[in-house]
Amino acid sequence: MTSADIRIDEATAPVRPILEIKDLAITFKTGSGEVKAVKNAHLSIMPGETVAIVGESGSGKSTTALAAIGLLPNNGRISAGQILLDGEDIAHASEKRMIELRGSHIGMVPQDPMSNLNPVWKIGYQVRETLKANGRPDGPEDVARVLAEAGLPDAARRAKQYPHEFSGGMRQRALIAIGLSCQPKLLIADEPTSALDVTVQRRILDHLDTMTTELGTSVLLITHDLGLAAERADKVIVMYQGNVVEAGPSLELLRNPQHPYTRRLVESAPSLASRRIQVAKEQGVEAEDLLAPVAAAKERVQDEVLQIKNLRKIYKLRQGLGKTSDFAAVDDVSFSVKRGTTTAIVGESGSGKSTVAKMVLQLEKPTEGQIVFDGVDTAGLKGKELFKFRRRVQPIFQDPYGSLDPMYNIFRTIEEPLRVHKIGNAASREKKVRELLDQVALPQSMMQRYPNELSGGQRQRIAIARALALDPEVIICDEAVSALDVLVQAQVLNLLADLQDNLGLTYLFITHDLAVVRQIADHVCVMEKGKLVETGSTDDVFDNPREAYTQALLDAIPGGSLLLPPAVA
Repeated sequence: MTSADIRIDEATAPVRPILEIKDLAITFKTGSGEVKAVKNAHLSIMPGETVAIVGESGSGKSTTALAAIGLLPNNGRISAGQILLDGEDIAHASEKRMIELRGSHIGMVPQDPMSNLNPVWKIGYQVRETLKANGRPDGPEDVARVLAEAGLPDAARRAKQYPHEFSGGMRQRALIAIGLSCQPKLLIADEPTSALDVTVQRRILDHLDTMTTELGTSVLLITHDLGLAAERADKVIVMYQGNVVEAGPSLELLRNPQHPYTRRLVESAPSLASRRIQVAKEQGVEAEDLLAPVAAAKERVQDEVLQIKNLRKIYKLRQGLGKTSDFAAVDDVSFSVKRGTTTAIVGESGSGKSTVAKMVLQLEKPTEGQIVFDGVDTAGLKGKELFKFRRRVQPIFQDPYGSLDPMYNIFRTIEEPLRVHKIGNAASREKKVRELLDQVALPQSMMQRYPNELSGGQRQRIAIARALALDPEVIICDEAVSALDVLVQAQVLNLLADLQDNLGLTYLFITHDLAVVRQIADHVCVMEKGKLVETGSTDDVFDNPREAYTQALLDAIPGGSLLLPPAVA
């Protein structure tokens, strides 16, 4: 055989997958026995390819990824199957071998940057530790280069800062820098941008694409965002209850799903083609009757329950040596919310939307301006009047696990507002808790369980039940569905719409997810750098945005029209 023949054979030889998972089964030991979290899973990733795993919480997608990098919890084990990394089976590799592979062969970008960066170590030190552990040059200039490659400006100075001094987007860039610092062949990105607003998300994903393309790195992307999967992945793997139920090219699979579960995922995904949720549609009401609930709601909308007038919030920032400077988190914001409707406040991180919510809830005091609730300026509320106000205006926060006391069972969690406000006796409070569980479509048998025994969607329903316990008129939803997968998100949004229709509730909805806004809101307020830059009905703002900033937010939504049928898209 000549050298030319050898070169031809090499050129025509099949390319080996960088990662191949075959018939993988993962089992966890629990107090009640063994649970199969993953059953006969299979996937392959070719060099330079991006593959997304999608599915609801508990489907096994993150567990599969953790098995690939050898980071399963102590009570988890691989009970069957193979994990082939560049041809080597690492399913049962020793810890020593996995340490050799991590960093140089497999990198990882975890979901929550704040909990995955050590708060007492400077960013540069954490990058240096990764470089040092993999035998790479780890001098100050090497650390700065790695951070600069991840898109962090003024990298040498940033390396000397702590995680709390970074924004969410900057922390995520630092994690990407650590994950790619040793130029791995495979990068596992587990929900890398789920907590970020759409414009920051796009910048980070664009930069991640650029870096992985230059390095030839393959990416295993774990996400619940179907739009993101459609836009960023070459292939999509759909997991359900531990099984891979469907796999294929991303656009082909998401536009023409075959498995019933995949079809449910696609149908539940919010998009800019969505319209305001009508609970009547979910109940199968005839088309000509769909206007009935809308008309009933219009009859309730007689007044403005909440008025925000020239609101400002100034924070004093320390500059060192006893000097301070003023920072306007909210700057001359005015809008109103009509009773029985939903108003959404959208904008990037740092736009001031959550600060407005805190001031409405009386958790922050305005520097200037007025917040008028039901005709009364809330600035003058004290003592009993403030206590009554808190009964009428209730919050639902972003993280249901963080906002529920892990030491309280579900009954005590929902009953607590009733006890604090001295409403009823033990028997009437128990009856009320049972009614609230019925309202949020949870079984009454759940009362004695604890938050850690519930799914994310169930915990958020408990948070909603607690908010409803005092029969409030206004509910402030601060990123109330951003951490939920699309199926649970759709259930919670429909629940909120149903409750509004039945109880006449008013919502102030704080979110960075504009596709969700399209489904839930009647009116939209767009904020940028503390200022209100655009406001109007949801259809007007989405269909005919006046401001370039609003258009930029809409353009940054991952997926865009990719999930629509070809005829529509």
